[in-house]
Amino acid sequence: MDQLISEWIDPYYLRIIILLGINIIMVLGLNITTGVTGQLSMGHAGFMSLGAYASAILTLKLGAPFWLALLAGALVAAAFGFLIGLPALRLEGDYLAIVTIGFAEIVRVFFLNFEPGGKAVGLSGIPKETGFTLVFIITVAVICLTTWLLRSRLGRAFYALRENEIAAAACGINTTSLKVGSFVIGAFLGGLGGALYAHYMYFISPQDFDFSRSIEMLNMVVLGGLGSIPGTILGACILTALPEMLRVVADYRMLFYGGLLVLLMIFRPNGLLGDMRLYDLKKRWSKKEVKTCES
Repeated sequence: MDQLISEWIDPYYLRIIILLGINIIMVLGLNITTGVTGQLSMGHAGFMSLGAYASAILTLKLGAPFWLALLAGALVAAAFGFLIGLPALRLEGDYLAIVTIGFAEIVRVFFLNFEPGGKAVGLSGIPKETGFTLVFIITVAVICLTTWLLRSRLGRAFYALRENEIAAAACGINTTSLKVGSFVIGAFLGGLGGALYAHYMYFISPQDFDFSRSIEMLNMVVLGGLGSIPGTILGACILTALPEMLRVVADYRMLFYGGLLVLLMIFRPNGLLGDMRLYDLKKRWSKKEVKTCES
């Protein structure tokens, strides 16, 4: 299937599409942590690197099957998400953001000195197991599962925690488990995306998961709209394709990139789609169909 698709689509555009799918998987996890639950995380690249290195070492050094390495990478990131979620019980806002930044830097420096991970040189020769079909299936599955989650009672509890933690606790919501759970879910998807990334790029190094990568993923969530799945997908599409489109003006690419973000935040402070959710789009479409039938 992947060979057939590669014949239809130019390899350059196919690469962008695959990276877009991986970004969507990761930022949907960050959206649950930051956009839905309101726990500001600025170290999502740390979870991505844990998933990438764990899966790459398992396949490259230990000869583990790809699916096992993929799952292991996501679970390793989720385990660290649990550990990072514990400080979230006492911290919030800027203080929590500083903790997540520190965590991501600790992970990066660890891999800079980690012998099985190639230290600063990185890991090369990783088996290329990630393809368009796999990324497409996982991306659609993650979108469906996150939509189902946010429509469930648990998802409404996440939103309630973001709006007013005291009121949510007064209503009987266990805010402690929700905070930790949001970090675990976000880290799991971040690690899953990192594992897919490692097995697509052949080569990974600690520089691939620096602070700018975390800010890039956070920008995708904020640009589309905090708590909005369609917005998160749209933000990922824009910020994945835009740097490629601006390669013709490489010297001024970051200037255009930053200026566009500033303009969008001025005119759309709640993001491009605000707090719009997938089932809101479905309701609006149904209302349009009813009006059309009545007319």
